[in-house]
Amino acid sequence: MPQGSPRGTYLEVSESLREKIRDGKITEALPSQSALVSEYGVSRSTIERALATLKADGVIESVQGAGWFMTGAGDRRPLVERVTDLLRGEGVKVGDRFPTEKELCERFGASRTAVRSAIAQMEGRGLIGKGAGRGREVLTLPTGRETQTA
Repeated sequence: MPQGSPRGTYLEVSESLREKIRDGKITEALPSQSALVSEYGVSRSTIERALATLKADGVIESVQGAGWFMTGAGDRRPLVERVTDLLRGEGVKVGDRFPTEKELCERFGASRTAVRSAIAQMEGRGLIGKGAGRGREVLTLPTGRETQTA
């Protein structure tokens, strides 16, 4: 993103995001703040100001543990619940490979920190664990009591 005026850069970012929402390029969840920092080539504080502007305008809303969403759209459950749903998928068996952090970040548009927290919670519940090699594997399938479903 071209650096016009430091005071107005966050407004340029917020307007760009507003256009992406208007044009249907963003339909539910916004990319993670880290992804936005990389995409726009600006600081995290600039991204935070841009998101705060869109929130103040009622365009987006923040959901604790899930990210930023267009107002009235998206799955607002905590990330750990959405990731646990992967274990409820058809054909998932004990011993199957669990997705990597990178794969989960891309799939859910979440930061690595949020994904690591969800993985730690799932490991703590005994759902996943270290597998052969460096990856993780499914240790047990959720019964419905591990997470709350909406």
